[in-house]
Amino acid sequence: MRILITAPYHEKGLKELETQFGEVVYKSWKPNGRAYNETELLELLADSKADALITEHDHVTATVIAANPQLQFIGVCRGTPSNVAVATATEMGIPVFFTPARNAQAVVEMFISNVIMLLRNTIPGIDWLKGRNWQEGAHDSYLAFKGNELAGRTIGLVGFGAIGQLIAKLVKDYPCKIQFFDPYVTEHDKAFRKTNIEEVFSTSDIVSIHLPVTNETKGMINGSLIKLMKKDAIFVNTARAAVVKREDLLDALEKNAIRGAILDVFDNEPPDALDYRIIDMPHVIATPHIAGATHEVEDHHVEILNKALMQWYAKGNKKIAELANKEILTIHI
Repeated sequence: MRILITAPYHEKGLKELETQFGEVVYKSWKPNGRAYNETELLELLADSKADALITEHDHVTATVIAANPQLQFIGVCRGTPSNVAVATATEMGIPVFFTPARNAQAVVEMFISNVIMLLRNTIPGIDWLKGRNWQEGAHDSYLAFKGNELAGRTIGLVGFGAIGQLIAKLVKDYPCKIQFFDPYVTEHDKAFRKTNIEEVFSTSDIVSIHLPVTNETKGMINGSLIKLMKKDAIFVNTARAAVVKREDLLDALEKNAIRGAILDVFDNEPPDALDYRIIDMPHVIATPHIAGATHEVEDHHVEILNKALMQWYAKGNKKIAELANKEILTIHI
C-alpha cells in the first residue's frame, strides 16, 4: 500500500507506517502555509498513485473521494473529520479515521491559563506597567488590579467529552466544583455533577463551551441562556463559534451583564467587523484559534492515528462496504 500523507508527521511515525503498510509519500501542507485545496489534492493523489490518504486540514471533498475509489482508508489528524466528505467515503466503503483528544491537553492548559489571567487582571496589569505608570511609593497597581483566585469557583462545562473531562480532572483539586451538561454522557466520575444546561449557566462562575457543530448545537447557546449567567461570571468558548449566537454574547458584554469572555473561535476567520467589536472589548481575552496549537499536538495525532491504523490492519483492514453497518461511520480510539 502507498500512503499519501499531507498532515504533519514526525520521522518515527512515518517509519512505523512504512514498516506496516509499505510506502509513504510525504507532502505536508505546512511548507505552503495553508491546506491543499480540492484541485491540488486531486493532483497529489493522482501523481502519487496513493492507495490511502492521511490529511489534516485539506479539502477532502466528495469530488476528491469519488475520483479515488481505490483509497483503502482516509486518516484525519483532527478532533473531528469536518474537512472530509464522510458520507461519500461511507458510500464508497472507505473508512475514515480521526484523532479525538489530540489537542485536549493543549486546549485545557490554555483554558486554565486564560481563566486565571482574566480573574487576576493580568493583561491590564501588564499594559499598565508597559505604559510606564508605576510611580515611586504608589500602590495604584495593587489596588487597581487586585483579582480573584480560581480556587473555590464553580466551573460549568457544556459538553463533557475529552476536553471537558480533562478540565474537570485538572482543576478539581484547586479546588473547584465541577458541573456539566451533556445528554450523551451516561457514566462519569461522581465527583462531577451532571445537571441541566440552565443550571450550568445560572449557577456557574465560569461557563465553558465544548460542543461540536451539528444541526442540534448550531446557535444553541443564545441570549436566553447567557442572560441566566451571574453578573461576575466568565464565558469561555474554545470549541466552535457556530454554537454561540454572537449577537447575544455581544449584547451581554456591551451591557456588562457578565464579567467577561475568553474566546478562541469566531464566526468569521479572519474576523469581520462584528467579531472585532467583541475582540476589542477590554474584558475579553481573544486569541486567534490557537488553543490547540502546540508542537506536541502533532506528536499526539501521530500516536493516536498510527495506533488506530495498526489495530484496524491487525483485524483484516476491511472496507466499510464489506461490513453490515451502512451508516456513516468514522473510526477512532
